Amino acid sequence: MSPFVQLLASAVALMMAMGIGRFALTPQLPRLIAEGQFDLTAGGLVAAANYLGYFLGAVDGMFARQPAQVRLRLHGGLWLCVLLTLASAAADGFWSHLLLRFGTGVASAWVLVMITSLSQQLANAHGRQRLGALVFAGPGVGIAVTGLLALGAHLLGLGSAALWLIYAMAALVMLLAVLQCLPQALEPAPVAATSNSGPTQGKGIGRLGLVYGLYGIGYILPATFLSQMANQQFQGQWMADLFWPAFGLSAALGVVVVSLRRPGRTSAWLTATLWLQGLGVLACLQGGGIGLGLGVVLCGGPFLACMQLVMQRSRELAPHATQRNAGLLTACFALGQLSGPLLAALSSHFSGGLQPALVMAAAGLGLAGVLVLTGAVPQSASCTGLRQAG
Repeated sequence: MSPFVQLLASAVALMMAMGIGRFALTPQLPRLIAEGQFDLTAGGLVAAANYLGYFLGAVDGMFARQPAQVRLRLHGGLWLCVLLTLASAAADGFWSHLLLRFGTGVASAWVLVMITSLSQQLANAHGRQRLGALVFAGPGVGIAVTGLLALGAHLLGLGSAALWLIYAMAALVMLLAVLQCLPQALEPAPVAATSNSGPTQGKGIGRLGLVYGLYGIGYILPATFLSQMANQQFQGQWMADLFWPAFGLSAALGVVVVSLRRPGRTSAWLTATLWLQGLGVLACLQGGGIGLGLGVVLCGGPFLACMQLVMQRSRELAPHATQRNAGLLTACFALGQLSGPLLAALSSHFSGGLQPALVMAAAGLGLAGVLVLTGAVPQSASCTGLRQAG
């Protein structure tokens, strides 16, 4: 099977596992709150359960070394995303949604870690690095699809249960379309010790993990509560449902833009994406349609591009440990995401809104950009044979 088909299948797998399995709660949140299943504070805790599952799935994914272990997590994660989304249609109340979101968090992390490793290895082996970078546009397209389906459900007057069913059917169609086309895991090759695989690289990965954790805190607040903020601004009108698909499309376009860059200067690009998102979080603080619109563009555009650049930077630092570092970085990311909704719940409880949490998120993104700049190493210190656009 051609690398193009396998990489396209990888993008669709991320489109389903992340766009639906991972982020379907965001457009559902206004409905679930309106139906009285829980309030905004409890919604933050439900989101936090999803990110806790995401963290545990990422940690587990770090230790999947054999092809059978990789295949089990990849295919199991994809099927779980479908089945748990379907089960969400019957959920009612805080605890049932919390447990289901926890499960989808584990499943989506498995898929992300395995697909990231397999697709980028495949792209590098066949000299299709630019196409491999575009795999990360899959979640953005998935977010746009969930947003458009939510808009259609709103116009038809459908409740949250019906929309969960629609999401589950869409996820099943995507899964069946790509199940036989996904990249296959190979037996791990022994890696010889090299002079530049020691403390310097370890230190670089540790700093990158901290950056990714701060990014997780920063982006997750608008990513989780954007639909709810828009719903409050437009008082439940259908225009509020346009912001989430716009966020997804912006994210997919951001990946395309970054994939077209020349090789090198990964740290500078990563810093720019972090600071742009910080400005987007501050724009959300302004409220109103203009503020939320700027938030969509400035947070959404760099969202997946930042993920792509972090994984690229990790390959520059340690090109022979892609799956281990993908799992490690995803775990750091998940810890940051877990902190975000908890911060939002505290902010909502004590101040009645998300403003204090958004300020802290923007500050974290600013700090992350500084850490990237101060920790950058010359390009010559990276693997000299590595030439990848994204």
